[in-house]
Amino acid sequence: MSLSQTLAPQLPYLRRFARAVAGDQIGGDAYAEATLNAIITDPDLIDPLLAPRVALYRTFLQIWNSITVNRQAAISFPSSDERASFQNLSALTPRSRITFLLHAVEEFTLEQIAAALDCDLDEATRLLELAGREIAEQIETDVLIIEDEPVIGMDLEAIVKELGHHVIGIARTHEEALRAIKDTKPGLIMADLKLADGSSGLNAANDILETVTVPVIFITAFPEKLLTGSAPEPAFLVNKPFQSDTIRALISQALFFQQNAHRVAHAS
Repeated sequence: MSLSQTLAPQLPYLRRFARAVAGDQIGGDAYAEATLNAIITDPDLIDPLLAPRVALYRTFLQIWNSITVNRQAAISFPSSDERASFQNLSALTPRSRITFLLHAVEEFTLEQIAAALDCDLDEATRLLELAGREIAEQIETDVLIIEDEPVIGMDLEAIVKELGHHVIGIARTHEEALRAIKDTKPGLIMADLKLADGSSGLNAANDILETVTVPVIFITAFPEKLLTGSAPEPAFLVNKPFQSDTIRALISQALFFQQNAHRVAHAS
């Protein structure tokens, strides 16, 4: 397969990424085109040891970072659609912004991020954590944790507070969850499925979503109960046992994109 055939399926994704990095379609397309022209001139820019998409993004970022102002400047989005899609993006520092986009939008692994940024894994991890902290600083919010296991609840509370958010309560039952939001409406919900009294964290979250529109992160040992192939399904789902880094990343993603919250269907 030729290099052009290998890269062609990746071009729509590169344009999307370039647009988010540059802040507008015209600028993004210009850098995407410059990337393709550079590859045509020197095909060796594409590292054959990397996945084609990672190698393509790495070349794009080399060109982007070759312009000093791109490594320093914040961005603004001229169109209302772009502002709505990436309303919290412009406040991130350039390198952490790119790292967050690679992870949250392009779904790159940390290893792929490190390859695209031409840095080591520790630096990629640090940049992703920095993005999470920067997002938390501009979107500080109140979080309700619905979890019946005390140790897990405390772990989640520590992660939430570490990111700069506030925990309004750790509810162990459906009733406690509804009681917790009477005085303070949360900006984010984190919910287990099975609760202490046999009630459902899913039911509790859905009941809360009738009064407030917020993103929900479901944390469960039974993901198959929610991933049934029938809409609506949760946008954010974490398997137990979980990694702290996964929770941090999902909190940042949920608040960053300000997903339209919706009720999640019960498994049939």
